[in-house]
Amino acid sequence: MRNETLFASELALLFRRRRTWAMLAALAAVPVLIGVAVKVSSSPSSGRGPDFLDQVAGNGLFTALVGILVCIPLFLPLTVAVVAGDAIAGEAGHGTLRYLLISPVSRLRLLVVKYIGAAVFCVVAVGVVALAGIGIGLLLFPVGPVTLISGDTVSLGQGLARIGLVAAYVALSLLGLAALGLFISTLTDVPIGAMAATAVLAVVAQILGSLPQLDWLHAWLFTNHWLDFADLLRQPVLWDSFGQNALLQGGYLLVFGALAYGRFASKDILS
Repeated sequence: MRNETLFASELALLFRRRRTWAMLAALAAVPVLIGVAVKVSSSPSSGRGPDFLDQVAGNGLFTALVGILVCIPLFLPLTVAVVAGDAIAGEAGHGTLRYLLISPVSRLRLLVVKYIGAAVFCVVAVGVVALAGIGIGLLLFPVGPVTLISGDTVSLGQGLARIGLVAAYVALSLLGLAALGLFISTLTDVPIGAMAATAVLAVVAQILGSLPQLDWLHAWLFTNHWLDFADLLRQPVLWDSFGQNALLQGGYLLVFGALAYGRFASKDILS
């Protein structure tokens, strides 16, 4: 089976599932609910709530940023955990793994395709949140030039480009979690267990990252740079956080990708 055919088959399988569309719909609902809540609220902001929430009523583009910010800690990791955790364990649990490898498809090739599928989902999931936020913002609020956190004002087009950069940053941030989930997926034939373990690790990593007593550990956590996209909302753009995040996620991909292959290469798929 050619790589293109295998990859197309994987994407078709992923995006034909009702579960996938249900997760994407739930993600899209987050910025929509935020926009509606701000629109119907008649009281002035108390200053509490997510960053950028105070700016939503003045410029609808901020609805997308608030939606992304709200989804980062739980909703996005949860959906990625479901997709990555199901990658191998789901095939094993349904008895289709042996047939995939008989095709013939090498185990390394199958792992790579499964990971790329999870990575595509990361991009799509963040994109859905951003687009839903932009859409509801355009519908409910005035939209115009965007004032960045550095105090500079950029045009509407540049503001949309900055949201695109933030979405790309967040999608990149999820790639390490996807690699971790893929590794866990090779350890079991029970997909729900792999999904739950991956989601729990995402939460635990964020808890550890919030403890100042574990400052020495923070730089090694895949969640360490998840919220560090503020530099993309400055003029000029500061790329340091993007580079550090890419390096960290790439490290997780290399380590857990190697572990996943080491486990999967010796996995008995006939028992």
